[in-house]
Amino acid sequence: MHTSDSVTDTHCPYCALQCGMRLRPAPGGATVTVEERADFPVNRGALCGKGRTAPAVLSSRVRLTRPLVRTHAGRLEPATWEEALDAVTEGLARTGRTYGPDAVGVFGGGGLTNEKAYALGKFARVALRTSQIDYNGRFCMSSAAAAHQRAFGLDRGLPFPLADIPRTGCVILVGSNLAETMPPALRYLTELKANGGTLIVIDPRRTRTAEQADLHLAPRPGTDLALALGLLHLIVAEGRTDEEFIAARTTGWEETRAAAMAHWPELVERITGIPVPRLREAVAMFCAPESAMVLTARGPEQQSKGTDTVGAWINLCLATGRAGRPLSGYGCLTGQGNGQGGREHGQKADQLPGYRKLTDPAARAHVAGVWGVDPDSLPGPGRSAYELLDALGTDVKALLLMGSNPVVSAPRAGHIEDRIRSLDFLAVADVVLSETAALADVVLPVTQWAEETGTTTNLEGRVLLRRRALTPPPGVRSDLDVLHGLAARLGVEKGFPTEPEEVFEELRRASAGGPADYSGITYARIEAEQGVFWPCPAGPEDPGGTEGTEGPPGTERLFLDRFATDDGRARFVPVSHRDAAEVPDADYPLLLTTGRVVAQYQSGAQTRRVDELNAAAPGPFVELHPRLAARIGAVEGSPLAVTSRRGRAVAPARITDTIRADTVFMPFHWPGEGRANTLTNPALDPTSRMPEFKVCAVRVEPA
Repeated sequence: MHTSDSVTDTHCPYCALQCGMRLRPAPGGATVTVEERADFPVNRGALCGKGRTAPAVLSSRVRLTRPLVRTHAGRLEPATWEEALDAVTEGLARTGRTYGPDAVGVFGGGGLTNEKAYALGKFARVALRTSQIDYNGRFCMSSAAAAHQRAFGLDRGLPFPLADIPRTGCVILVGSNLAETMPPALRYLTELKANGGTLIVIDPRRTRTAEQADLHLAPRPGTDLALALGLLHLIVAEGRTDEEFIAARTTGWEETRAAAMAHWPELVERITGIPVPRLREAVAMFCAPESAMVLTARGPEQQSKGTDTVGAWINLCLATGRAGRPLSGYGCLTGQGNGQGGREHGQKADQLPGYRKLTDPAARAHVAGVWGVDPDSLPGPGRSAYELLDALGTDVKALLLMGSNPVVSAPRAGHIEDRIRSLDFLAVADVVLSETAALADVVLPVTQWAEETGTTTNLEGRVLLRRRALTPPPGVRSDLDVLHGLAARLGVEKGFPTEPEEVFEELRRASAGGPADYSGITYARIEAEQGVFWPCPAGPEDPGGTEGTEGPPGTERLFLDRFATDDGRARFVPVSHRDAAEVPDADYPLLLTTGRVVAQYQSGAQTRRVDELNAAAPGPFVELHPRLAARIGAVEGSPLAVTSRRGRAVAPARITDTIRADTVFMPFHWPGEGRANTLTNPALDPTSRMPEFKVCAVRVEPA
């Protein structure tokens, strides 16, 4: 591993904050050290433990450095790159010839750069001719994206920069534990309070974030929709709606108001467990200041009614005139590092680059023109992420997987592991030998964040540039090299360049005129402006864009003049509460909810290889209330068995009064017997196809 002689300004490889950091060559040039980068506006120098220790995964001790091919004896053995790429090509091509192109699947990741996500979507549709591509971002914020589209006509995680949060009057934070999932972002909430604003946190656990709240509401898991409807009912009943805003800038209010009025406070108290006086207190706090925001995360989104739940919170903003105005609005706190850009540019089953719809003939014609193919040759929409994984081994016989670890991260993970094992052929490109990669027929070792250049799009819609600071070790290639080599072997000699900036230039052309228009963004502008907010069209005098730093400004704040609908008005969408797909009964009397801890990230494939992080969070646990612990005879630290209709997990008890007595919590970062996603329910939201990670019925007993 070799470094350059100078420091490199770049960004953290983990969450969607994409914190700025500076990499300095370590003594001896073996690796790099992380330094604060105070000039970057998102984190202003602050870093969490994951960001500080990110270089540890660059070590050859923990990462892949040679391709692996499974032998006839069943073992993964080192191979040359030519042997590995030939094996992948043969596995994918043989499947396509035998069963048709849709028998070949592609599964991507929300951590891939925009360039890699774009190239992966193009590879699936042009080189493989398959419709079967989706990515793990479907498990992240797809419900919020669907609700955004439905209400505003455009989906960008936050329609305003993070810097606006401390300047608003009140924030309702729904189902987010920022203190552990995005620690550097917690300062925005502490600054909000220091400025006289108020914070309402909605979470069934009294988390480190909820401890900061002026008001903490702890609803029963799966009842966030009823809670939002109950608050809107009170807003109407107390005459707190903004009738002028509703008349001027929205449609659909009458039906939405009628739906809300069916959720009276006492009914909502019975459903959620939150007393009526606390509901009234929340309404008063939210409506008192001139400006306010609602921010959601995975809590309300990872439900089988996640789109409607987010829609109900958007309705709350619209009814009070808290959208499309300065320092107000609804926003989603994206989770994965490039969860936003990852779906904008083509690795989602129903989308083309620029956030274009795959079913739109004009969109198909534009992108096909950039790609130099016949629009009719592009396949139609494929299966969503869980549905694609569920079809493995039956309809989908071979899979190319990049940057994801569904053996740990997918709902009903034991079933998904079985489906992966049943494949005729599996190829995985990753930086480490994840639990999923260990099942592959071919494993391709690829470059990491500090070893490659590329763009990501953070939760604000700010397009950022990661710069290469290291030469990757011998035997490691980039994902772009992998796709180039596979495409050439499949007979597509051109169209898959290996230089990231060349790919980005094509992405700009493909996105031009689309909802997520990047055509005015260049690498030079990103560096000069500390990131550029999309949409950012190229100027009329320069429709192809330039290499320079001049051009129309990016769009820091959306919807101030009009919403992105045909008539410029936001859409109220009437919704009504319904139960979770699975409710407690005599056999499974409790509710399980899942989430993250501060020292681990997602499936843990990378963070579980860092000693410092493992020391802080060595393994899974089951969090439960003292009353529940006493009832079942649980003792702190003793093993508990948690059983759902899908399987059984075992982990030590962690007894605390910060959780509801009818609920248990497990973090989802670990494989093996403590794998939380063995238990979770794959019931899908009908619109977003998001699985119901956040609520299922379980029983708990000493193991």
